[in-house]
Amino acid sequence: METMLTVETLEKSFKDKQAIRDISFDVRKGEIMAILGPNGAGKSTTIRNIMGIMYPDKGSIAFRGHNEIPRHKIGYLPEERGLYKNVKVMDILLYLAELKDYPLKKARERALSYLKKFDLEGQENSSVEELSKGMGQKVQFISSIIHEPELLILDEPFSGLDPVSQELFKTEIRSLAENGTAILLSSHQMNLVEEMCDRLFMMHNGKRVIYGDMDDVKEKYANFKCTIRGKNDPHVLENLPDVERIKQDEDTSVLYLARDVHPVSWLKHLPESLSVQELSIDRISLHEIFIDIATDQNLAQKEGAAYA
Repeated sequence: METMLTVETLEKSFKDKQAIRDISFDVRKGEIMAILGPNGAGKSTTIRNIMGIMYPDKGSIAFRGHNEIPRHKIGYLPEERGLYKNVKVMDILLYLAELKDYPLKKARERALSYLKKFDLEGQENSSVEELSKGMGQKVQFISSIIHEPELLILDEPFSGLDPVSQELFKTEIRSLAENGTAILLSSHQMNLVEEMCDRLFMMHNGKRVIYGDMDDVKEKYANFKCTIRGKNDPHVLENLPDVERIKQDEDTSVLYLARDVHPVSWLKHLPESLSVQELSIDRISLHEIFIDIATDQNLAQKEGAAYA
């Protein structure tokens, strides 16, 4: 698979604070790559360096092997939305397409098609300030893809969207990837990231902590957990083998199992006296991995060099 974006040993400091250090990753054609991390991890600084909004102190950023980034081939949806409020929707879309050297006739056709697809048909002559927040966000998304970018950077694309609009965005993002667009996606909605992304790059305190295929990360890092619904004595659960920690909430107990535990074999250790209304075993979610890292439990580091 062709590599569209290559980031190598990127570093950036502001006064006495180093925002990012030794950041390296790539984004491939037709994939959705997640860049994740808690607030202050360095995601926005990394994205702004890629976009040329600021420049790194060290390292390189290349597009298809060339150090010069062709801006007309990149689409960008910033976290801070910002369209001209008193300008008509069609005018702003055509203006932004023209800035990317995209043919205006084709841009108009694409704009009308996308407005229809995003339930905004008939709104092309409305000003941005007349639109609801969600409608404005759709227009901003359209503006980021109107010129058929080869690389698309999405910063919190689902923020503030209702579930129906989220599904529209998810469908379009997947469609873009299937048609060859390389997508770098930043989001705090881990369930959507886990559902959509092929690979992930997770940062903390300006450094990489996890990098790899989504399935590989879950297999190598996300240990199994057993969720039991039923009223049980916590001391009984604590005495079970290979249980690293337990979280109890009313009548539900979540048992986090040690690495390399075979779930089917482990179930044989459950006592017959256990109260079980429901029982499930699955791997911990990307959300839980994120929380572990964001709260400095350093669980990723316990995996050694697998993600270093």
